[in-house]
Amino acid sequence: MPFEHLLELLPEAVVQTDALWEITYLNPAWHKLTGHSVARALGRSLLEFVHPDDKGTLRSGMPVFRLQFADTSYRWVRLLLHPETDAADRVISRQGVLLEITEVTEQVLVEVRQRFLRLLETIDGVVWEAERGVGNTFLSPQVERLFGYSVEEWRADPGFWRAHVHPDDLAEALVIDEAAYNATHSYAYEMSYRLTVKSGEVVWVRDLCRVVVEEGRPNRMIGLMIDVTQQKNTELELIRSDNRYSLATRGSNDGIWDWDLRTNVLHVSERFHEIIGLGSLTSQVHEDGWRFLEQIIDSDDRERVQAAYRAHLNGTSSNFSVDFRASHGDGQLVWVNWRGVAQFENGVAVRMAGSLSDLAERGSSYDALTNLPGRPLFRARLMHAIAARTTTFAVLLLDLNRFKAVNDTHGHHVGDLLLQKVARRLEACVRTGDLVARMSGDEFNVLLESIDPTEAAARAKQIANALKVPYEIEGHTVAGGASIGLVNSESGLATIDDYLRAADAAMYQAKSRSLGVCIFSAQGAEGELP
Repeated sequence: MPFEHLLELLPEAVVQTDALWEITYLNPAWHKLTGHSVARALGRSLLEFVHPDDKGTLRSGMPVFRLQFADTSYRWVRLLLHPETDAADRVISRQGVLLEITEVTEQVLVEVRQRFLRLLETIDGVVWEAERGVGNTFLSPQVERLFGYSVEEWRADPGFWRAHVHPDDLAEALVIDEAAYNATHSYAYEMSYRLTVKSGEVVWVRDLCRVVVEEGRPNRMIGLMIDVTQQKNTELELIRSDNRYSLATRGSNDGIWDWDLRTNVLHVSERFHEIIGLGSLTSQVHEDGWRFLEQIIDSDDRERVQAAYRAHLNGTSSNFSVDFRASHGDGQLVWVNWRGVAQFENGVAVRMAGSLSDLAERGSSYDALTNLPGRPLFRARLMHAIAARTTTFAVLLLDLNRFKAVNDTHGHHVGDLLLQKVARRLEACVRTGDLVARMSGDEFNVLLESIDPTEAAARAKQIANALKVPYEIEGHTVAGGASIGLVNSESGLATIDDYLRAADAAMYQAKSRSLGVCIFSAQGAEGELP
């Protein structure tokens, strides 16, 4: 006798569906049990016959649920579906025997209950159900482990939950609770609040809830309470940190920037835009970060700026700080300091963040005549070089020869133009990352970083030779050159003023002996470079 014919004779209803719950086979017992026609049920989804609140139960594998019979009533049934899979272990069909719950033995009911309780034990939260005036009609045992209260003492008092919500959160929680009790339709919602546990401590709870509205019975709520104290404390600490950082940056009057190197999107603060003279209506999000920066960095400084942050990205320096001239919105150039640090993932820089400072506001204004940094900025850079102690450097101090004679002979206007040309020659003689500053009058300083004494001496000699070449200024040929004092970091001096005094002493020796360059010696003598 064919197997399918045997199924036709079975008194129990046999149900088969495909992977998407479409009914593919029913034996005649289906009609006898449910009253639904076999022919009309075939091809329809089994989920169409399941109570809306139990569809998730069936899909999750629980065999007990409510099924709609032909008389439109819902009755409890048991259907344990066994999946059939293909070679790739994908479900292709399900089949099982459908039984009305009244015909199930007590043992099956116990089995279902035990499976349900075991499932609850795997959930790291408290499953609950509540009705108005009754309180919790169900509460999972996890409440004792998470909050210290037994199921019995919680359920004994209908107002237990309200009595233990933190007073500062109660009013908002009650508004949400009251709306659920008076809802006209089922919906999901969630709320976060603090709860006082049995030990007296306060914990943060996230409550994932659903209000169930059924005709003829009071609204009930079901939900899952999760202890999120650790996550909440982390969020609050981040907020406090952000607030502290925001306050600190406002106090320092710096502009803030954050650059996603993967997308090249640069976020800047309003203060960043103010420093470079951009209006408040300008977007603070720049989709092409480097292009935006290129537009504000003076063309003569771009290579030096790139070298500074690339040295940081390739691991040469732990962070970066670089001064450059920025194009201000009013058409002028302003000296700024751009600094920050990168975040790396698997050795690759993915993000950079830091601040932008207006050096003029910090007392480090640039010299308007030569467009070079002034004394305060040079001292600040020298201080960083001394503190770093990781690379060698050299300080040069130079004074123009016979500058007073130029002013007396040709006038101060020519003298000013001479200072400007000297400034440009000095910039042309140094490397990207070195600093040239005008200290006062015809006195200039140069800071050479990451350089050994031999290279520093050669660079000083190159500068001296460059400055010897006569200048053509408004029909006048002006010559003179400069006297240069040099001091290397290997001299072991301790402070900014120590280095500047040593450079000044060496420069005085160079001028008094008509030497181009004189090198300060830690032993008190000066070496000469004719």
